[in-house]
Amino acid sequence: MIEVRDLRKVYGPKTVVDGVSFSVEPGEIFGILGPNGAGKTTTVECIGGLRQRDGGSITVAGMDPAREGRAFREALGIQLQESRLPDKQTVGEALQLYSSFYEKPRDWRELLDRLGLGTQEKTYFAKLSGGQKQRLSVALALIGNPQVAILDELTTGLDPAARREVWSLLADLKGTGVTLLLVSHFMEEAERLCDRVAVIDGGKVIATDTPEGLAAGAQGEQRMSFIPSAPLDLAALQQLPDVHGVSTSGDRVVVSGSDNVASAVIIALHGNGITAQKLRVDQPNLDDAFVQLTREAEEDSAMTRAGGSR
Repeated sequence: MIEVRDLRKVYGPKTVVDGVSFSVEPGEIFGILGPNGAGKTTTVECIGGLRQRDGGSITVAGMDPAREGRAFREALGIQLQESRLPDKQTVGEALQLYSSFYEKPRDWRELLDRLGLGTQEKTYFAKLSGGQKQRLSVALALIGNPQVAILDELTTGLDPAARREVWSLLADLKGTGVTLLLVSHFMEEAERLCDRVAVIDGGKVIATDTPEGLAAGAQGEQRMSFIPSAPLDLAALQQLPDVHGVSTSGDRVVVSGSDNVASAVIIALHGNGITAQKLRVDQPNLDDAFVQLTREAEEDSAMTRAGGSR
């Protein structure tokens, strides 16, 4: 549904997007992750036809965004990081207006309610909170029943309850066949929603995989914490072969180690008649993978610059 090959975008002497390539399958939720200034927004703006690329190729639903007109706009919905409407336009007026741009729009009243804006139908745009403006922006991106929707930092400014409501809407949309390109800095959002993600740093794609695949490749320790049911000899835990570190946080014991650390500790506790109460086990996750990948990319870039300076 989306095919990006060797995409390049240059501003003066600075190359902002440097050979980005990835593809997105129909009905897939594909995430783009990266630190600030990595080139994420420029990439999706080129895909959405809002910026002219300086190299490479892009197709969206079989169309080149740099060349197509109305058919492309019918197929695509887009929500940007910052969007503004006239201050005196109400929420209902905005949705009705945008609905009129499309041949087969969604029911705007259903979107209004689903995104928690039902009570703001007659509220002026200028009177909306930041989170409400973001919800309206998402609604406007989806109003045309697009084949592809680009959502750039869609839940920024939303409270946790509203964020989960938007996530639920996107999960429902996936069942209708719409393809979603999601730019996010919330790792939990990417883990919950995305079938695959691309990590972009320095204008380049440094990794593409499922969230689970990236997390599995992260070099991190398994961590477990618990409250022992009886006094515990921490030194004895430290001597277990799978344990790398033992510490306390209040009444909780925190143990880190290899993939087998949880089972090793629980067996040792059981042998001493102790149970692990309020047990929590944390594996390396997408956040760990993201930090590791971007750190390695920065180290490689620093080495390249140092080699060039010599």
